[in-house]
Amino acid sequence: MPKPQQKAPPPIVSTTGLVHLVATVTDRRHNFVTDLDQKDFKITEDTTPQEIRFFGRETDLPLRIGVLLDTSNSIRPRLQFEQDAAMDFLDSVIRRNKDMAFLMTFDNEPEVIQDYTGDLGLLSAAIRKQRAGGGTALNDAIYRASEKLISPPVPRGANPEVRRVLVVISDGDDNLSDHALSEALESAIRAEAAIYAISTNTDWIAIDNPDKPKKYHLDPGDKVLEQFADESGGRVFYPYKVEDLAQSFVDIGNELRSQYFIAYSPTNTESTGKYRKIDVQADRKGLVVRTRKGYYSVAPSSVTRPSK
Repeated sequence: MPKPQQKAPPPIVSTTGLVHLVATVTDRRHNFVTDLDQKDFKITEDTTPQEIRFFGRETDLPLRIGVLLDTSNSIRPRLQFEQDAAMDFLDSVIRRNKDMAFLMTFDNEPEVIQDYTGDLGLLSAAIRKQRAGGGTALNDAIYRASEKLISPPVPRGANPEVRRVLVVISDGDDNLSDHALSEALESAIRAEAAIYAISTNTDWIAIDNPDKPKKYHLDPGDKVLEQFADESGGRVFYPYKVEDLAQSFVDIGNELRSQYFIAYSPTNTESTGKYRKIDVQADRKGLVVRTRKGYYSVAPSSVTRPSK
């Protein structure tokens, strides 16, 4: 049966013309730096300097997380690893009555197995029920999950702001998607979703050989995961074995609550729909700033921006 045609996600550019960024800053030892001020940041768009309009240290926003679990035949030997990874992550990050997540699996096509919930029991039960088989539609999964993150459940209270995150647990292979990698990445960028990937590639994970602490090269699947993470402002993790996952999840949770919110009004007011490159730097020596690498310009009169 042919797949139904998926609609393109609505653009998310602010009607006021503001571009919103979430930035992570680390030092040479990869420690999070959380004491910077607005004056410490410099932003350029297509090499043109921009003026920061809004700035904040937003370290405790409610999270809206899409967990994407690869259940294709290619990861059959690693499915148990993926299930443990997904449950460990949710258990370490989800805060009761504050954060919510949904579970999506992907093989021949993506499928939402558990909708948005803060109930860890429901999420864990859904993860445990999964079996492996079929092809791999990674791009389609990221595309569809990004659409779902555009309009997540709004938290209680006066502040509707949330942090959008995709956690992809996969080997990075794709052999069945209708959408190209570029389309999936564009969808994530439009949703302002940072992609954090956990590689399950068995060439990297030294499950049977603890004396092998490193992998000496990245395979094509690893490079795909790195591209998704790098362009969206996330990270890739390469745990060697299941027991090494704990620190990866701690790192993700800490990072999501150690970030800066930055907004600027572009000096280029043309609305061409083209991709614009963003570069964010910190004035302090030795610091690395990680955020999404760009956005798509859209006419302010033709779009509405959902709450983050």
